[in-house]
Amino acid sequence: MSEHRRILVIRTDRIGDVVLATPLIRALRQTFPSAFIAAMVRPHTKDILLKNPHLNDILLDDSENEHRGRGGFWRQVKTLRRYKFDTALLLLPTERLAWMLLFAGIRTRISVGLILYEVLTFMKTVSRHKYVPLRHEADYCLDLGRAIGVQDNNLAVEVFLLDSARESARDILRSRGISNEARDGSFVVGIHPGGGKSAPNWHVERYVELVDLLLQRDNLRIVVTGSRHEKDFSEPFRRLGSPRIADLIGQLTLGELMALISHYAVLVSASSGPMHIAAALKVPTVSMFCPLTACAPRLWGPQGNVAEIVLPPENYCEHQCPGDPHICAFEGGIDPTTVADRVMEMLARLKPKS
Repeated sequence: MSEHRRILVIRTDRIGDVVLATPLIRALRQTFPSAFIAAMVRPHTKDILLKNPHLNDILLDDSENEHRGRGGFWRQVKTLRRYKFDTALLLLPTERLAWMLLFAGIRTRISVGLILYEVLTFMKTVSRHKYVPLRHEADYCLDLGRAIGVQDNNLAVEVFLLDSARESARDILRSRGISNEARDGSFVVGIHPGGGKSAPNWHVERYVELVDLLLQRDNLRIVVTGSRHEKDFSEPFRRLGSPRIADLIGQLTLGELMALISHYAVLVSASSGPMHIAAALKVPTVSMFCPLTACAPRLWGPQGNVAEIVLPPENYCEHQCPGDPHICAFEGGIDPTTVADRVMEMLARLKPKS
């Protein structure tokens, strides 16, 4: 196949999903060094791919505003036609996008599964074989690249930051009386209690208990983050009354959050987009996971960093699981003391040997 291809990678879902597409983007560039490679994402995830050296361009699909409805659909088709793509890799299939790629005249279109609209739009597909054997989502993404000649198996995710962005994040920390330089032996620990209910997660009160435990155990600095939809999470942390807690919930853009995470010694969260950002920045993570197939760390775990995975006991899902991983809060399964222990063990590895 010619290296002078025009390839579009489409991943129009969540933050973590876009991060997990970065091994595919890197592999495409390595396989087709002279190709024009672009990615299409939703507006709120664009910062994940900014400065990515393997991309020539980033396209936005704003299906709720600019590209909404029939008029927005055809405007997007017109945009894609201008780019003259010959290949499109649709990592999350939707009927709207399948028809859009067809009408855009893209010759090679590859997606996942075998859905009626994929058949009707003459789209090639790759199968996940009902997740047997279970592999990582980043590996499944690479399957679409393998269908056009990619042979890379490197699943390490990556995002790229400007030095100026990291310095701005450092200024944010300093404005809250927090330094990441650890001259006094302290570390900055990030806590991200949200997650959009995309995976099992504690209620915010458990994260508050965790922070209280961590503050008692060491001279740590705690940074708490979350989206603007999670501003109600702030008050429980403020009630702890500690000057070593910086509450930044609802106050950061995604780009600012990424740069802030780069200064952490460790990030604590459930399976979430910020966890994957931390992995991409090689920041250690302590993450809570459900062992069920749809949420398992083998499918969604962090890739490329030092990571601790915390799971509930073996019999938890059989006897205490609420039956829906999206409402599971690990009640009686993962306690703050266990997570605090894992965090302290992780920090102990980071301390310089005397």
